Amino acid sequence: MSLNYAFIFARGGSKGIKNKNIRLFNGKPLIYYSIKLAKKISSIKKVFVSSDNKKILDIAKKFGAETILRPKSIAKDNSPEIEAWKHAVNYLKKKKDYFDNFICLPCTSPLRISKDIILALKKIKNNNDIVLGISATNKSPNFNMVKKFRKRVKLLSKKKILHSRQEADKTYNLTTIIYACRYKYILNIRKSFWDGNVKYIEIPKIRSIDIDDIIDFRIAEFIYKNKKKMKLKLN
Repeated sequence: MSLNYAFIFARGGSKGIKNKNIRLFNGKPLIYYSIKLAKKISSIKKVFVSSDNKKILDIAKKFGAETILRPKSIAKDNSPEIEAWKHAVNYLKKKKDYFDNFICLPCTSPLRISKDIILALKKIKNNNDIVLGISATNKSPNFNMVKKFRKRVKLLSKKKILHSRQEADKTYNLTTIIYACRYKYILNIRKSFWDGNVKYIEIPKIRSIDIDDIIDFRIAEFIYKNKKKMKLKLN
């Protein structure tokens, strides 16, 4: 049976929302929801929080997570998260704490459910697999996604102009619900996780919110608080 470890990466310098990872979400720090769910799943044996921020680490300990102090050099605005992943895996490797599957559960997706994690783990077949969550979107680079060009806008894609959304290929958003892979995959990444065999689980749009700004935060909190009325099972 595979040994699964969950990792939550929560640096202190969030810009969109100050102290986002520990901001109160329905009365609890946002990071609590990732820790709580990971600890609820019996197949996850350990839960780690990696951060450069002592306050975040202290809160993580309070909710039962083990902690990894991340160097400031890989906790900047432009630091690739892959570096934080590698640091965490190497930290445990040095301690001779070996495991099989690496499960990243970002704080910014408090609407994930245990089923998401279990499904993702089932899709990992070899050391070259990484599984992530996607959700359907009505935006398409071939139809209604544009970029600014001086004082004008242009379609993001240069393909044939389409006249309706129905003509466009079905597209998906990458969520922050989950990233799951063998721990060896992390050590072999050179540039990004797209280098591997990227698999997916599909997440309903209503649960796929990635909290990046205060609007996302309020929408996600509203959904969480009204989950019974909306007949959503969030656990």
